[in-house]
Amino acid sequence: MGFLIDRRQQGKHKSAVNRQRFLKRHKAQIRRSLEERLRQRSITDTDKGESINISSKDTHEPRFHHGPGGRQMRIFPGNHEFTAGDRLPRPQGGAGGSGQEASDSGEGTDDFVFEISQQEFLELLFEDLELPNLIRKQLSVDRELKPRRAGFSSSGNPSNISVIRSMRSATARRIAMSAGKRKELRALQEELKELVTRPDFPQSLADELEEKIAHLRERINRVPFLDDIDLRYHQQILEPVPCSKAVMFCIMDVSGSMDQATKDLAKRFFILLYLFLDRHYEKTDIVFIRHHTIASEVGEHDFFYSRESGGTVVSSALTLTEEVINKRYPTNEWNIYVAQASDGDNWPDDSARCLQILKQLLPKLQYFAYVEIAQRDNVLWRSYRAVEAEHGDTFAMEHITSAADIYPVLRALFRKQES
Repeated sequence: MGFLIDRRQQGKHKSAVNRQRFLKRHKAQIRRSLEERLRQRSITDTDKGESINISSKDTHEPRFHHGPGGRQMRIFPGNHEFTAGDRLPRPQGGAGGSGQEASDSGEGTDDFVFEISQQEFLELLFEDLELPNLIRKQLSVDRELKPRRAGFSSSGNPSNISVIRSMRSATARRIAMSAGKRKELRALQEELKELVTRPDFPQSLADELEEKIAHLRERINRVPFLDDIDLRYHQQILEPVPCSKAVMFCIMDVSGSMDQATKDLAKRFFILLYLFLDRHYEKTDIVFIRHHTIASEVGEHDFFYSRESGGTVVSSALTLTEEVINKRYPTNEWNIYVAQASDGDNWPDDSARCLQILKQLLPKLQYFAYVEIAQRDNVLWRSYRAVEAEHGDTFAMEHITSAADIYPVLRALFRKQES
């Protein structure tokens, strides 16, 4: 029996080209499914791919087949019912086909489900987006202790034992302790070999030499193969290393004027901003602050899916943001970013209060990004114009009216800044 051995490089990824061809061919269907999955995906859930389902009818390959009518010739192997010249009856038309059964998990059996990797997910997400090159201010970074190897020691944890170093030490010890005996043993063996070659050698002398040789071999074998003094362990010390940290504040209006479609646009913007920060910092925290007339710090689910009635007071959210920064995020240790999404509504008498809080808040921040999900300049937009004119290096604002505006807006907000 012959065996075929695949010695090609990267044999585990032979179907990678076909996979990329499939993703390119069905990109439109995959993007539609991805948009639906993004609504259910957590902002901080970036360490895995995504499960994509598309209709199986969209994955069928084009093929040629015979149309209705005409004369056809077929060969039926194992036929026991028909002979040459028999006419096959036509199937009765009008009968409905048998449909596929539904699934209890919400996906029909006609759907084609497959997994995309984390890299493929990010490529689809940033397909038409050039990641911004934001010049990050170098703040004081938190110093963390990380273990680092620092040679070897004769005592330590058994899990840190160095087998190679231990065996090397044991070999050196055995050689040092038995070198003289081995030299004497070789000399006795040579003497016995020379004595045996004599025709009239005395047997008593040969027996004495053999007794000495056996005694030396016993003494050499008595040297232990491995001793406690031979053991060597990897030594580790805790070394302080710098660790950059960032925190992202997500502020969003949840009053009655913010419908679910508007919140979905804000969520996509927050996801892209978090992915950008998470790639540039070793540790990234996220804080969700929602507000109507009163601001509160909530979890992600309540942030995006809860809805309140009543008016809008933006200053309450800015005040709460400043309180959280002063309490938990010292400016000398954290890079602080604030992203605010709103439809632009605000209590008319609250605009002056917002400007006053922002003047105190902006010196503590790396960047403040405001996106207004509206088609016209509302109250909040007109109020923030003065802040943008005065603090253009740390404050920026843009309009979003549809999902197609999110990527260009992100590029505009986080474009490379000239030094």
